[in-house]
Amino acid sequence: MKKAVFICDKPNKFREVFTADMIKRIGKLTELDTALYSRADVLACPERFAETEYIFSTWGMPVFSTNEIRNCFPSLKCLFYAAGTVQKFARPFLECECHVFSAWAANAVPVAEYTVSQILLANKGFFTHAYLMNRRQVAESKRLNAVYPGNYNVKIGLIGCGMIGSLVAEMLGQYKTEVMVFDPFLPPEKAAKLGVTVASLDQIFSCCSVVSNHLANNAQTQAMLNYSHFSALPPYATFINTGRGAQVVESDLVRALTERPDLTALLDVTYPEPAELSHPFYDLPNCFLTPHIAGSLGNEVHRMAEYMYDEFVNFTSGMPCCWEVTEKMLETMA
Repeated sequence: MKKAVFICDKPNKFREVFTADMIKRIGKLTELDTALYSRADVLACPERFAETEYIFSTWGMPVFSTNEIRNCFPSLKCLFYAAGTVQKFARPFLECECHVFSAWAANAVPVAEYTVSQILLANKGFFTHAYLMNRRQVAESKRLNAVYPGNYNVKIGLIGCGMIGSLVAEMLGQYKTEVMVFDPFLPPEKAAKLGVTVASLDQIFSCCSVVSNHLANNAQTQAMLNYSHFSALPPYATFINTGRGAQVVESDLVRALTERPDLTALLDVTYPEPAELSHPFYDLPNCFLTPHIAGSLGNEVHRMAEYMYDEFVNFTSGMPCCWEVTEKMLETMA
């Protein structure tokens, strides 16, 4: 019987993601130790995990070195991570020839849904109208009815077209919009399948009513979006960031929003996160902050465990797997 354990340094997060029913389902297919172990537990008693073949985890997966993995998990075959990015911990496991699976695709679904809803609302001027109406500025709100384009025959810019960006593009396909994409790694055949127009960053920022950031978070993308981009936005345009705050030169965005009160920024992420309470973002009437809620929340987190359960079934049955992560993928993944 295959041996599996749960490892996570955030017990509350683990209990959010893995329901009692899901734990029972996993237990029916494995010799499952239902206890939840932390990094400290593993290092304190490595012999306990000598026969472990499968690890299930989520947010709070600890980082182990290659030597620690070899010493503590000599029989390990797979790590099933019921959450998104694996950048912090995956490489040592891959170096130990352990298969790593991530529910990044499951986590991409609510981010894409959230983004599309914001795009549709932004093109209607919802955020500006709500701000003005809540302050009884009815006449000004009515005046602005004529300046927002709505969601017919508009250009929408997506920065990055990985899992999330692709889902956003697919969902926008049901609307009469032109989706423009900046992504140096986007194959032409995929762009054609999605029905998007490949464009430069400058083109996207200069002609799109909404620009949404979905770049992978790495050294190359940090501070990539700056004043030259934000200041080029068309009148009454909106910038959405559900990617990472470090990709934005935040002082440049503040400058553009201050100089251009017609612009709107919808920021679900900042750097650091959350933004310091003294940050100018909080005082700008055209900047709307949310506390990183685009990803899986509430019942949505159960989808991530479901994806990893399905991958476990596929792997142990010799069936094709969908969400395995490779070292090559880590170069461009979020």
